[in-house]
Amino acid sequence: MRSVILFIAALAGALPSNNLPNPYRLEPFGQLPNGRKLGAASGIDIDRDGKSVWVFERCGGATCDGSTVAPLLKFNSAGLLVASFGAGMFAFPHGIYVDADENIWVTDGQASKDGTKGQTVVEFSPTGRVLMTLGTPGVSGDGPDTFNQPSDVVVASNGNIFVADGHGGNSNARIVKFDKTGKYLTEWGRKGAGPGEFDTPHGLALDAAGRLLVADRGNSRIQMFDQNGKFIRQWNQFGRPSGIFLDRNGMLYVADSQSNTPNVNPDVKRGVRIGSEVTGTVRYFVPDPEPVTAAGGREGIAVDRDGIVYVARTGDGGLYRYTRGAARTTSASTR
Repeated sequence: MRSVILFIAALAGALPSNNLPNPYRLEPFGQLPNGRKLGAASGIDIDRDGKSVWVFERCGGATCDGSTVAPLLKFNSAGLLVASFGAGMFAFPHGIYVDADENIWVTDGQASKDGTKGQTVVEFSPTGRVLMTLGTPGVSGDGPDTFNQPSDVVVASNGNIFVADGHGGNSNARIVKFDKTGKYLTEWGRKGAGPGEFDTPHGLALDAAGRLLVADRGNSRIQMFDQNGKFIRQWNQFGRPSGIFLDRNGMLYVADSQSNTPNVNPDVKRGVRIGSEVTGTVRYFVPDPEPVTAAGGREGIAVDRDGIVYVARTGDGGLYRYTRGAARTTSASTR
């Protein structure tokens, strides 16, 4: 047991590798009707049918403020749009989570110019009926009923709700916990780089044991906590995480959209790293095909029941899927 603990501790401080097998081939995904363009997207998740894909995008551009376009989109596995809603309700779509009852949770990460929407977490029924709203629309704050740039949301099996509240800069840097009725329970975190501190808590996931994983993007690490905020461990070897996803087999999929940009992890390549959540061993690296000068990266990530990986891109938008193909090795240099 001691040797396993030492192995995990060593991996936790490891640097990300750029030279790992890549058994995936890239395909564009998603068809929008009538010339509708997909905007910047970081929110993506899989429906409870295991195949359909939900996307929360920014109304064909960089924001939904003033738009009448529906930003919540559902695609079937063939990439055809089968549902959409949420028009006129959001300012800055960001995170998304589909719970066990097939309800859709989203985070609206900025306030609208008129101060009537944004800075909230909203729960929808599968048909688009609003079931719950957390936060005060259009109001920024760090209290129990306000957020400042909420980035993601996830719901535990007992109904408890966890919100990653903050997106860098002068926004918050905390995890906020609510019960299933929306009652504030507790919070933890502050701006910093120590255990339990955050710099842009950008994504969330819950593992099979109920532990909460936080994509602490600004600190280029993933932190793990119990559901009361007790720090367990951190991983540095998955790069600079924007999006994280755990499949049923305990494989962790991490989208790194910012490395290898000026003053940010200059020797680490952008892309998707895949490995074991139990040991922290990274097995695969799927590099981004765009040059590092391209605006925006692939932030959102989700994996269906067949192991098909879906990613959502910010910047000028884009949806893609990765399917298993002939194994090959990246040509990037070793880190």
